[in-house]
Amino acid sequence: MKIKTKDKIVQEVIAKIDQRSLVGQKKYGAMMMEEVEGKDKDLNDFLTDVQEEIMDALLYIQAARHCLRDEIEQAMINRNNIIGQNGNDGLHYDEDHALDLVLNDMVKDIEVDEEKTL
Repeated sequence: MKIKTKDKIVQEVIAKIDQRSLVGQKKYGAMMMEEVEGKDKDLNDFLTDVQEEIMDALLYIQAARHCLRDEIEQAMINRNNIIGQNGNDGLHYDEDHALDLVLNDMVKDIEVDEEKTL
């Protein structure tokens, strides 16, 4: 099968799917079509697989949110340390102050979203 799209993003995703298929074949010893044709799995089995994958994806999203929050907080700490070394509070830098406000809002939004999910 020749891939016709020139879209690099689509090509990257197709390559990842292809690689993932090879990993799955090695791990489970069968291709998906073989599982369907050989009746190794039925519709309920596939739906259970999908449900489990979605639950895993939700966990990955939550973990990524924690990482993002931590990275933003660390960037703010690093920035404030640099400003402090210069002997000022940095508030006279209009663009930098605006960046601080944006970063603070991002952290608050992440924390609010996390509270909603709990």
